[in-house]
Amino acid sequence: MDRLGHHAWRISHYLGPADPPEQPAIEEGRTIYDNLRKAILFILPTNGAEGLVMLSAVLLGLMLPLTPVQILWVNMVTAVTLALALAFEPSEPGVMRRPPRDPRASILDRMFLWRIAFVSMLVGGATLTVFLIEKRLGLPLELARTLAVNTLVCGQAFYLFNSRYLTESSVSVERLFANRVAWLAVGVLAALQLLFVYAPFMQALFGTTPLAWRHWLVPLGIGLGVFVIVEVEKAFWRRREQRR
Repeated sequence: MDRLGHHAWRISHYLGPADPPEQPAIEEGRTIYDNLRKAILFILPTNGAEGLVMLSAVLLGLMLPLTPVQILWVNMVTAVTLALALAFEPSEPGVMRRPPRDPRASILDRMFLWRIAFVSMLVGGATLTVFLIEKRLGLPLELARTLAVNTLVCGQAFYLFNSRYLTESSVSVERLFANRVAWLAVGVLAALQLLFVYAPFMQALFGTTPLAWRHWLVPLGIGLGVFVIVEVEKAFWRRREQRR
């Protein structure tokens, strides 16, 4: 078989209908690749948000919104809970209707780089703003930092549900509940955060202080705002792709 015939065979093999034994393997491979991209798209912006908060405070000469041990706590609990949940994502809609991926294509394409920067600024900016406003209102430093930590965590928790679909909308009951592990991870994270805020030994370790119920409206509201804004951004990318 000459070189041209070999390439024609490869194209027909990958684009043509797959045999029943091959189709599940191809679908599984695409799902694993998608889930790897989702994990990267979740971890990098959330770490970027943490870095942005600390770097901005240092460059602007502000009091640190988060202490080093609080940053360590956020990294630990989100890695153990939220990031792990993305490994259990089912296949995205229409995964087998996609053309074969170019093996030379980078995992971090233009959309990925934009999303990383966009979400980092969104979550990090919200966290820093909450801290500065609470301090200006005269709240104690420990309370302002506790609110900042929970704003950061809530932003990451809501963004998890954005990350579960790379460009498709997550605003669907079926899609929101397609991965039960994600909800289990959020439940475990919520329990750990309550322990972080209200357990006396955790307060001594991490410099936190109890929050009143009204305080929780701030991080939860910001988390919901992050979810809505990222869904709007995803809709923009979908429309942009459709116009091509």
